[in-house]
Amino acid sequence: METINCLILGSGPAGYTAAIYAARANMKPVLYAGLQQGGQLTTTTTVENFPGYPEGVDGNQMMADLRDQAARFGTDLRDGAIVQADLSKRPFVLTTDDSTQIEAMTLIIATGATAKYLGLDDEKKYHGQGVSACATCDGFFYRKKTVAVVGGGDTACEEALYLAGLCKKVYMVVRKPYLRASNVMQNRVMENEKIEILFEHNITGLFGENGVEGAHVVKRKGEADEENYDISIDGMFLAIGHKPNTDIFRGQLDMDEQGYIITKGDTQQTSVEGVFAAGDVCDPIYRQAVVAAGTGCKAALDAEKLLNLEN
Repeated sequence: METINCLILGSGPAGYTAAIYAARANMKPVLYAGLQQGGQLTTTTTVENFPGYPEGVDGNQMMADLRDQAARFGTDLRDGAIVQADLSKRPFVLTTDDSTQIEAMTLIIATGATAKYLGLDDEKKYHGQGVSACATCDGFFYRKKTVAVVGGGDTACEEALYLAGLCKKVYMVVRKPYLRASNVMQNRVMENEKIEILFEHNITGLFGENGVEGAHVVKRKGEADEENYDISIDGMFLAIGHKPNTDIFRGQLDMDEQGYIITKGDTQQTSVEGVFAAGDVCDPIYRQAVVAAGTGCKAALDAEKLLNLEN
């Protein structure tokens, strides 16, 4: 069975940054890209808020740059994903999607999180052309335009308020007759003249020739009474939550109620010595590429420190 000094799972900013640092430290890292090579940034168009790209950069190109940098320093980059993990003892035993078993002395989990969507075919059709799950990432492209935010929790309110600072008008589409957000956030959105809350509404589809131009919505008026109509929007932002990609580690690592991995103090160390987490898989708050990259750096340095102490 192959034994790997530093195994990295995930190929987003966290995973690739961890690989760069681990490779430069001569840890001979192996990185498995996972099911979505390049992570969530490959689903967006232009990234304008990552340092070092003054003119912005295509999300796919940025991830290709990080991949090339990791390869330059000697990272063993592999396609495929890890589908099973035994973290009960070191070296850890992991199984790939082609049923190969490998051992790892240290493990960096950077498998990210997946945004929750409504499940509409139009979400796939207009992905990157008017559909987004990150206002901070893509809101800049909707300056002085009209957008819709789907959701009624604190995150949805935060997204709506952020977009209201850029856009001409923001609809909040809320399926319930109330907001689930804290009272402070509720008051802020209700007091913002640019935000219109559509209670008991659902978006059932999107339309547009060259990107999103509007949404089909349904308003519930009673148990058996509904009103269908269209609203004109230039973009739709999903704010109904994220699901961290941590299922194979459940019951083995400390996680919060949503499944985000809990790290110790100022480190990326998890509840199991030798296992580190980086990026969105342990970050339910910021979910930004630059933050993920920073935690990837920390995870690699933490792993290096552990190995140095043991050798």
